[in-house]
Amino acid sequence: MHRRKLLQWGLGAFGAGLLPLAAARADDDIIGAILQGKQPSPAPVPAQPVLRPTPMAAPVPVETRWVHLHNIHTGEKLEAAYWENGDYVPDAVQALNKVLRDYRNDQVHPMDPGLYDILAKIQARTEAKSPFQVISGYRSPATNKMLANRSGEVAKHSLHMEGKAMDIYLEDVALEHVRAAALDLGMGGVGYYPQSRFVHVDVGRVRQWKGA
Repeated sequence: MHRRKLLQWGLGAFGAGLLPLAAARADDDIIGAILQGKQPSPAPVPAQPVLRPTPMAAPVPVETRWVHLHNIHTGEKLEAAYWENGDYVPDAVQALNKVLRDYRNDQVHPMDPGLYDILAKIQARTEAKSPFQVISGYRSPATNKMLANRSGEVAKHSLHMEGKAMDIYLEDVALEHVRAAALDLGMGGVGYYPQSRFVHVDVGRVRQWKGA
């Protein structure tokens, strides 16, 4: 079949001379390929953009703070996560209050949770593995008065009565290192009692002293 006749039969039947020259030549090329048994190359398909998954942000680690106590007078031990999800854990704080009660009369008093932050930082700085040995936590007014009368080392208005002080030591860390770690924090008062073998820490104003 002649090329021009094929064009007249439907592939280009818009009337003679109506097609632009470039379009007529393109049609002639396509028709020629068909007559020769060749498959014309399809028109190129524009490349589609590759959609990549949006990277997920890494989850922010949730801080958990732990404290491990041993009351040397009652023998009670408690290791508790006292801080989680950005706040103090009420149940853990209450349990710690009980361990730190005045063992002489069993009076429980709310302890300032800032004390646990001090202990946690001391533990981290000294890399201690043993629990904090607690000599004194909360003291009732009656107990504090009795101890003040017995010894000049006890303040009449001690922060122990407000639940803001603790006397502690660590079995696996030298006492002077516990003291040094507490002083480095600058988070409250630090008393050093080398003969009695304990360090006093509190959440009062920053200060230091040495006792017997």
